[in-house]
Amino acid sequence: METFGDPAIWLPWAFAALMGLSILIYVVLDGFDLGVGLLVPLADDTQKDRLVASIGPFWDANETWLVLAVGLLLVAFPTAHGEILTSLYLPVFVMLIGLILRGVSFEMRAKAPLTQKKLWNGAFFAGSLMASLSQGFMLGMYVMGLTWTLPHVAFALLTAVFLTVGYSFIGAAWLIWKTEGALQTRAISWAKGGIWGLVMGIAAISLATPFVSTRIFDKWFSWPEALYLSPLPIISGALVVFLWWQLSRMPLKNDGWSWTPFAAATGLFTLAYGGMAYSFYPYVVPEKITIYEAASAPESLFIILLGTLFVLPAILSYTVLSYYIFRGKAAELKYD
Repeated sequence: METFGDPAIWLPWAFAALMGLSILIYVVLDGFDLGVGLLVPLADDTQKDRLVASIGPFWDANETWLVLAVGLLLVAFPTAHGEILTSLYLPVFVMLIGLILRGVSFEMRAKAPLTQKKLWNGAFFAGSLMASLSQGFMLGMYVMGLTWTLPHVAFALLTAVFLTVGYSFIGAAWLIWKTEGALQTRAISWAKGGIWGLVMGIAAISLATPFVSTRIFDKWFSWPEALYLSPLPIISGALVVFLWWQLSRMPLKNDGWSWTPFAAATGLFTLAYGGMAYSFYPYVVPEKITIYEAASAPESLFIILLGTLFVLPAILSYTVLSYYIFRGKAAELKYD
């Protein structure tokens, strides 16, 4: 009988956990800087620079986690990599174009003549929108089992909108933490509107997921399995109530609590992601390929794991260091 001590069991599980962690960190970190990009059209010209300044030191590091996640999928689960990217080729292409456009416009808005700054601000928003919508669309198609039918595409379009609004919410929560004055006040109002998009997105995915397969339905509603999942909706509901209560009290005289909306939003994203991981495990391609079937040979995985043990701490250290160095409120944007 196979046990968890068998490399053919624990190595795929370890790589699935590492890949899942990388995706979660990417969704939270790049989610807020995509969200800030989505909010650019709502700010005035002076506030646009402060928005960009709030994510300037971080956005490169944030996108590193996407590279790591895709790299782990490729080397550890090559069969799944081919299946997923083949099914999602078009939205992946749109996402990459959006990320490229963001990177180019981020640099060009600082170097182009003032007459062209509006154009590059628009490009920055467009790139953020393309990346957010495509990621939401991919999430919806993944939940639906990567099959292109009209109802599945309609659901994916719905999740694309909800995830985009969710990103704008966590972006607004980030701005509450990193800015002050009039911009912080506007960010609070943006967050009050965006929170409902996030809630509706989580609700839509939660309602659809158990009906995708009888296996997931049984995981959710059979006893005692339902007991294991019950803390997730309870804590999520408590976080939503806390968020609304906290936002209704802001701005506070003591700005020391300005970090709490972002922390609570991170908790909501984490709980939603944890619920998905619980639901779809052990499948890496929903209802088609498990992590054990898709995994590379144990010998290959072991060698890759040794490399990962060096790469992952380096990326994590760089990320933590950048957030530590640039802690505090976003300063005035300067390029000299």
